[in-house]
Amino acid sequence: MSRIRVGLADDNRELIELLKEYVDNQADMEVAGWAYNGQECINMVVEKSIDVLVLDIIMPHIDGLAVLQKIKDLRHTQPPKVIMLTAFGQEDITKRSVELGASYYILKPFDMESLVSHIRGVHEPSAAAAVSSAEEVTYSPLIEEQAGAFLKEMGIPLHIRGYMYLKDAIVLVKKDPDYLKAITKSLYPQIAFLHNTTASRVERSIRHAIEVCWAKEEKEKLDTMFAGRKDAAAKPSNSVFIAVAADQLSSAR
Repeated sequence: MSRIRVGLADDNRELIELLKEYVDNQADMEVAGWAYNGQECINMVVEKSIDVLVLDIIMPHIDGLAVLQKIKDLRHTQPPKVIMLTAFGQEDITKRSVELGASYYILKPFDMESLVSHIRGVHEPSAAAAVSSAEEVTYSPLIEEQAGAFLKEMGIPLHIRGYMYLKDAIVLVKKDPDYLKAITKSLYPQIAFLHNTTASRVERSIRHAIEVCWAKEEKEKLDTMFAGRKDAAAKPSNSVFIAVAADQLSSAR
């Protein structure tokens, strides 16, 4: 099986070094090239075979959006999939990035494991039945940011796997509520594919995250939030927790 050839473009040299080490340590990936400004990035895409390009929005000489436009103008027979990085979640920039061909948009700071999972996701979006197109893993950074904020407020630690899986679940349900009707058949497999794991591990990790949340001291607040959605003495099910969390993001579009 061939490895995913990843290109990295960011003016933060320290971040590039961290990304190079982390990506190269993945069994199914290799760093094919890196760039510290927009012009270097365009040269890299032209000169090297890149499957997935991780591209920062703000860079010297030529910014990320201009790089996307240049890549589009090159008319490659097989242009790289592009994951955009930014410290600012601006809806207009997100929309423009997608229009220019970006497959995904990640806010800084981000989790390294989440990034490599999304590299796999955009590289082969049809490799799992739950993923029918790259569009299904493209969503507003505002929704992702609010989902993360909700989980932090609930006391779920960022370092446990259930945090990442829950965040993806909330965002996917916000995008398509029908996932709640097929949480076992569609939602868990979708998240499992993005993180290169199994649906059963996703389910167990989400369950563990909810148990961690319920062990916190803010039980009165949690009971109020989930009133009527669970048995009085029980923790909410995975699907109920995800549904209630998605409801909290009603202002995110």
